[in-house]
Amino acid sequence: MADMARWDPDARGRLTKAAMQLYAERGFDATTVADIARNAGLTERTFFRHFADKREVLFAGSSRLQELMVAAVVNAPASAPPIDAVAAGVAAAGTALTDLAFSRRRQALIESNPTLQERELIKMARLGSAFAAALRERGVAEPGASLIAEAGMAVFRVAFDRWVKNAGDRSLSELTREGFAELRSLVASSAV
Repeated sequence: MADMARWDPDARGRLTKAAMQLYAERGFDATTVADIARNAGLTERTFFRHFADKREVLFAGSSRLQELMVAAVVNAPASAPPIDAVAAGVAAAGTALTDLAFSRRRQALIESNPTLQERELIKMARLGSAFAAALRERGVAEPGASLIAEAGMAVFRVAFDRWVKNAGDRSLSELTREGFAELRSLVASSAV
């Protein structure tokens, strides 16, 4: 157990670190909020000030990430084709998701737990819907807005999976750029 006083700074960071450590040691299901708080040297009440439940340690940044990504789609130049606007949104994720070690641990936990997998799928579906809505705001009609949004989400998922599993020294941003280049190449070659 940590020997820090409850009033020490960065309670959220300490709770996240404690949770990730315990999830890795015991598994997600076997770890309780009380365990996390105790390991961080804090109270359960402090935990609940920062997180709604123990899943939120893994998903707490989802809404901020979605806002960042959707804002990039909305703020892409008006002359940008829809696929470029979505690429801008996905690229924004690469600037926010830079902690590869944390992302690897998080992804391993999600892949090992069906409840967390479901939560991740819901998060990704919401992001795809938000991308489609942003494209409609830009004047892209349906079904085009949904098709392009889902294509962008596919690029994001493939790039993220490559990044956490075997990125080498390449960043998520680089992998997403490669993914969009590959998608454009495939679309262009099939149009011939």
